Amino acid sequence: MPQINTSKVSRRDRHGREHVVRVERTGVQRTIRCDTCGWRQGAQFLPWLKAAEHLAEAHQATVDPTDSPPSR
Repeated sequence: MPQINTSKVSRRDRHGREHVVRVERTGVQRTIRCDTCGWRQGAQFLPWLKAAEHLAEAHQATVDPTDSPPSR
């Protein structure tokens, strides 16, 4: 039985709402799933880049919540 590994890409839109796309890996196959709209796609190469592109295009979510603001 193949092991399933999951990671996520999250971004915030201009209203502060967080949108998440999960990247699931089963063996060599990767599937991208959006928690917000249910969109899903298979991705063999660069799944995290495709996830970030979906968030920017479909949800206008471009702010990475893990980026810390510059110190003053």
